[in-house]
Amino acid sequence: MTSLSLSADEARRIALRAQGFLGAPDRRGGVRGVLRHLGAVQLDTISVLARSHELIPYARLGAVGRDTVEQAYWTERHAFEYWSHAACILPIEEWPHFAFRRRANRVRGHRWHVLRDKDLSTRAVLDRLKSDGPLTSTELGGAKNGGEWFEWSETKIAVEWLLDTGEVVCGRRRGWKRVYDLPERAVPDALLHDDLDDRECVRRLVALAGRSLGVGTRADIADYHRLKGEQFDAVVADSGLVPVEVEGWSKPAWADPSALATAPRGRHRTTLLSPFDSLVWDRPRTERIFGFTHRLEAYVPKPKRIHGYFAMPLLAGGRLQGRVDPAREGRTLVARQLSLTSTKAAGPMAQALREAAEWVGCEDVRIDRASSPAEAAAVAAELAAL
Repeated sequence: MTSLSLSADEARRIALRAQGFLGAPDRRGGVRGVLRHLGAVQLDTISVLARSHELIPYARLGAVGRDTVEQAYWTERHAFEYWSHAACILPIEEWPHFAFRRRANRVRGHRWHVLRDKDLSTRAVLDRLKSDGPLTSTELGGAKNGGEWFEWSETKIAVEWLLDTGEVVCGRRRGWKRVYDLPERAVPDALLHDDLDDRECVRRLVALAGRSLGVGTRADIADYHRLKGEQFDAVVADSGLVPVEVEGWSKPAWADPSALATAPRGRHRTTLLSPFDSLVWDRPRTERIFGFTHRLEAYVPKPKRIHGYFAMPLLAGGRLQGRVDPAREGRTLVARQLSLTSTKAAGPMAQALREAAEWVGCEDVRIDRASSPAEAAAVAAELAAL
């Protein structure tokens, strides 16, 4: 069977539409629609403009209220937190499809922390949740053991182990702390089962990843939910994805049939992206599709950083056209480090900075540093004209 051939530009546009950046945004679906469409929204502790899970719907929908974002994720049992691409918010209807991972955790028997008395510690946690309702690890007895910051208490190890195996569920966060609950309270009855075998779970996640990406290689699609290549291989023929060849891609690829049904067209979103956005979280894919190299430098020593602590790529016209490391100082949004692929991107950068500033309640935008004086001047002039 001959594979369908796509140009590099067609693949890029398919990927943009699949990720919600090309065409009219689904405002009726709102934040919950974005979550269902993407299949996973990555969580991270870093908060600059906002936390990453807030930046994801903002990038697609515009200035949706931050309280609205949190309410959409964490109320009415619409979502749960579990291990997907990383720690992610997942649509609650996907609970049955992570049974394979819960089973694998049970077989492994422990995470990187080992409990001194697993039966006693886990029973104590379950008893507290049963009697007192949803609780954070602090409310359960404390997350730390009094030693180094990374040393968890026995209670924290126990509740995280129970989370891994599905005996407790995180259905919301409170003050950035996980709130743990019993599955029978957190998951709707119709979804509360581990009936699906491993193959069906993985097949579903491969199909979902293909839909969320539009088109991708084996590595792209497997990485979306952190599956192994062999798991992908075992189910791709039954996933519904279609083999394609993409111009300039050295590896075979697969596409979601619905992504091939109509040509991607419509309005492009201009926005700043979280480094943890699923459009760019896979760095090799980002380089292949956009010709744009991006690395998170938050954990790089400050003197060695090139683009800054939390550099956010600029998406404009369907391409990545620069990046900026933002910070907030009172009511001012500060571009601590800014760079453009061309001074022609000055207008989109100014637009994205102004929109982001207004979203987080800032009145002014200031540029501290740029890769060149010309870039700083060009963006400053565009800001002044807005």
